[in-house]
Formats: sequence, C-alpha cells, structure tokens
Amino acid sequence: MNGDEGGTATGGLGELDRPGRPGAADAWDARSGEWLPGTEEGGAADTFAGSEPPAAGEGSARSRAAAPHPVGSRTPTPRRGAADPVKALLHRHRDLCERAVDPLEIAAGLEAHGVTDRTAARFRHRDVFSLAEELYARVPRDGEPRPRPEPAPAPGVRADRVLLTLLPGAVCAAVVTGVRLTEGRPRLLVAAAGALAVALAVRLALRRGPLAVPDRTLARHTATGPRAWTCWLLAYALFGNGLLRAVVDGGPDGLPTGAAHGPWPVTTAPVLALTLACAPAAWSAHLLGVGARRRLAGSRGLEEFTGAVQPLLLGAFALFLGALTALLALCGAALGEPAGYPEALTLGALLLLARLLTVHNVPQGPGPALAAAALAQAAAVALVLAGRLPGCAFLAAPVDALTDAWGAGGVPALVCGAAALALLLQATRTLTRASAHAPTGDPE
Repeated sequence: MNGDEGGTATGGLGELDRPGRPGAADAWDARSGEWLPGTEEGGAADTFAGSEPPAAGEGSARSRAAAPHPVGSRTPTPRRGAADPVKALLHRHRDLCERAVDPLEIAAGLEAHGVTDRTAARFRHRDVFSLAEELYARVPRDGEPRPRPEPAPAPGVRADRVLLTLLPGAVCAAVVTGVRLTEGRPRLLVAAAGALAVALAVRLALRRGPLAVPDRTLARHTATGPRAWTCWLLAYALFGNGLLRAVVDGGPDGLPTGAAHGPWPVTTAPVLALTLACAPAAWSAHLLGVGARRRLAGSRGLEEFTGAVQPLLLGAFALFLGALTALLALCGAALGEPAGYPEALTLGALLLLARLLTVHNVPQGPGPALAAAALAQAAAVALVLAGRLPGCAFLAAPVDALTDAWGAGGVPALVCGAAALALLLQATRTLTRASAHAPTGDPE
C-alpha cells in the first residue's frame, strides 16, 4: 500500500468522503456509483482475492479501487476497526451506556451531550434513538445478550402521596381558623406554631411524588437558595401588600398608627389558596412526567419528541392555573377577603415552573428568577421609604404610579409575572428535551 492509497482509502471520524456517507475506510467508485470496501493494512489482498492481478500501468490506488470483481471472486467484507464511528462514540460514552437500563436512557444522555438527529446521521443512523439502540446492543453485559426491555408502565396514583399533597392545605386551613378564633398572645402563639406546621407539611409534600427531586444529593446542594427566595415570596404574599400600602399612605416613618389589625393588614386568602394548590401542582407534574415518558418511548426523533411534549407542558400549566383560580375564588369567599387574583396567579405560576425546573434538573435552574422577583419586591418598599428623604421623591415615583393605577397588588403581579414568563420560556426550551425526562428509577 503506497501513501496515495492510504490517503484515499482512510477517513477520520466525522469526515465525509461523499455527501451523506460518514468517513470510513471505503472508497467511492465514480463509474459504478457505489461504495467499495476499504483496504487498510492488507485489505488490498482481500479485495482482489481470486481475481487476476492488475495489468501493468494500473498501479495507482484509484484504478485498483475502481476495478470490477470477476465472477467467482470472494465478496469483500467491510472492516470495522479504527474507522468504526459508533465504536468511538461508545468508548466516549461508555459509562452512560453501561449504566443505562434501556436505549431511551442512552438517547436522553446523548441528547444532553449535544448529539442531535443530524449528528446521528454521521454515524449511519436516521436519528438519536436508532443510534442509542445500537449503543445499547453493543455494550457487553455479563456475557449474556439482553433484549430491549419494554417501556416501563406508567406509575399509578398512590393514596399516601395523594394525602401528602393535600396535607399543606389542610394544615394551613386549620391555622387560619385558629388565628381567627383567638386574640392577643394566644393568636401570636397559634400563628407561630402554625407557620412551622405549614412549612413541615410543605416539606413532606415535596419529598415524595412528582414534585420530589430524584437525586437527594443534588437537592441538598442546589435547593438552599431557591428555598430561601420562595419563603420570602410567600411571606410577601402574606404581609407585603399591606406593608406596601401602609408605607405609601404613611407618614415619614411609613407606618400608620391605630390600624385595626396591627401595623398593617394580613392577607390570608392567597396564601391559603397556594397551599391548597399543592395538590393540583402535583397532579399537573404527574401528568407531564407520565405523558413525556410515553412520548419518549414512542418518538423516533428529537424534533418529533419536542413537538409532542410542548402542548403537554402548556396543557399541564394551564390546568394548574385553572385549579388555582377556582381555589382563590373559594378561599376569598370563605374568608371574606379579596382573592388577589393577579398577584396570586402569577406567584403560583412562578412557583410551579420553578419546581418543575428543579425536579427535572435543568441547568442553572430557577434560582435567578426567584431571586430577581424577591429583590424587586423588597426594592419597591425600599424606594418608597427612600422617597421620604428630602429631594429624593423621584425614587418613589414609579412605585406610587403603579400602586395608584393597579393598587398595592400591582407590584407583586408585575414582578412575579415577569419572572414567571422568563421561566416559562426557559421551560419550553428545556423541559421539552429528552434529557429532562430520562428514566431515573425513582417512581412517581
């Protein structure tokens, strides 16, 4: 084999000798319009075994590669060695392929590493799912061939997890009732103990079922920031509107005296509705997870999967908002308070999307959006107080204009709405990817 022949016959991984054909140890015969098997390290003898030796003057690599095979010659077999692109990909992602329980998990992992259907075509496969099937079949597993398992059945609805999703709303309703039936110091004790009980109930609801993060180690390292910002947002939903209205209408210190319910009123209807909404949030997340995995098992391409999951995501999101709207109406009527639809709906949408992104381990997650919303709410109160200083009235002008037009609830509605919209755009890009719904082994 001379140097010209080796340069013609051998292609590197990822190169295209001809449009639509991955680089390999093959040669293109322009006259016959066919690919001829390559000849690397002795392949020339195999290719022309049983045929007449080439005529003198036809010693070039291109002439010998294009020579027809006589009748009765041994049919050459393509060699799969260094020119096998799938083998190189298997070596690169061996850990993923060995841990995978089915080809769907490999497909999701490849998609997470940037392998697309177009990339799969370079490995002689029509899509990522077909490539994942070959990788799964080529991984040795204890020397015994394993057939491709059937897709796991959809997890059923468990009674204990349904009760856990109802627990936060039930505890919050009991606390609100106790606060309304007591006065003075007993009311403060009931409120403090009730806040702790509600926090524990919410924590239990988020540790099991479709709202739970499968990887506990990841949950411990990533949930501290979002959890703190979520507590701030819920506290603002309880006290924020009354505080902002008191600051806007108050004197230099911003706090009026002689209020009927303390320094500023407390709005309990939106918070009660949000705790009751833990149940529809879990049901919506369950529908999204089950539907996405079914479509993952039936899809034959990443674009097909994305197109099927986007309506499912938006449908689950709309279902939650509809349930939250009904709960706000019921809580407002039962407590005789304004339901606060704009701010409560936008806050509920923000919290649901943040939890979905956390559950599916989306990179970067919802932390920046939650932090921006919480800081913007705090900045609104701070700007109004700063506007009381001499010559600084312009600082409070935007907040004053917003509260005059939409009321005190306009600030959280605008802030949480903008943050929820940002998370919705992020969810439509990330939660519609196969890697977001890879099997985790943690049943819902």
